[in-house]
Amino acid sequence: MIYAVIVAGAFLFTGAVLALVRVERGPTMLDRTVALDVLTATLVGALALEAGWHRRTDTLPIIVVLSMVGFVSSVTIARFAAVEPEDAGRILTREEAALEVARQEEAQARALELENTPERTRASAEESEHHGGGADGAVR
Repeated sequence: MIYAVIVAGAFLFTGAVLALVRVERGPTMLDRTVALDVLTATLVGALALEAGWHRRTDTLPIIVVLSMVGFVSSVTIARFAAVEPEDAGRILTREEAALEVARQEEAQARALELENTPERTRASAEESEHHGGGADGAVR
């Protein structure tokens, strides 16, 4: 019996640690919500394991209430997350943030270049982009 309790405790501990890692890393709010739901289920399992090991029945109402709170909180967060914009709750990785900064700098450089070009050159560049090519009959 003690080996079963030790193995179950190890599994619960591993699940809790992995859920905490997912809560910390995200990347979206729904990932964090699922991780918190897993953490709540792990806590319910740990309380049930403790209640079974010590043969205590007074912790059963706590387990039931904790299960209900976990369910209601998951449903509530899912309800509000349904209207969240796609990238609003997402935290960018370092690589994604660097790409975003590079895109912004490139857009600023293009805007600055467009400001500094003469009006005649700008008009011909806009026309060639608008029509999809250079002069008539040009082969690419």
